[in-house]
Amino acid sequence: MRVMVLHAHPVEESFNHALYDAVLETLRAKGHEVDPVDLYAEGFDPVMSREGRLNYHDVPDNVTPELKPYVDRLMAAEGLVIVHPVWNYGFPAILKGYFDRVFMPGVSFVLEGGDGPDKGRLKPNLKHIRKVAFVTSYGGDRFRTWIMGDPPRRMAKRWGWVTFGGWLPPTYLALYDMNNVSPDGLKAFIDKVKRVIGRF
Repeated sequence: MRVMVLHAHPVEESFNHALYDAVLETLRAKGHEVDPVDLYAEGFDPVMSREGRLNYHDVPDNVTPELKPYVDRLMAAEGLVIVHPVWNYGFPAILKGYFDRVFMPGVSFVLEGGDGPDKGRLKPNLKHIRKVAFVTSYGGDRFRTWIMGDPPRRMAKRWGWVTFGGWLPPTYLALYDMNNVSPDGLKAFIDKVKRVIGRF
């Protein structure tokens, strides 16, 4: 399977980067064709410009030369693993910007209809991606995050389910209260990620 691994953390020595490395290593060991997309290392620009928003619905011209490589890689993927930290109960800005700019009309969805009753009806367009997983780490503990409603988990499970049109929601692997987890606990989570991604 061709698996795109999308990563969003600026520090190479971080625990989150270690998770990214573990995902890449595991998928390659299982014989998958892996496309690593490290948004910070590649200098992805997450900011949608005024022109980008004005042209957002102009399929296929909304796929600019700057975005085309990212769109091509997404459309070539059969599986997707997204590795990111949770900051302020949300995605890092660079990852949110990736979704805003790349998951656009004609790419992640199409609008069907015309002048009839179905005008503007959204249809998922990434059904070629058969498996999706999120691997993430939180600074907040599980209880505090639960009180806040755990927006990243809900976003990944619900948005991901609708976006990719699968029978089941994406897999969600999360380590909470990361800064207070012992070295053995960090290693145990990496081992868990390897076990689950090994069944991808």
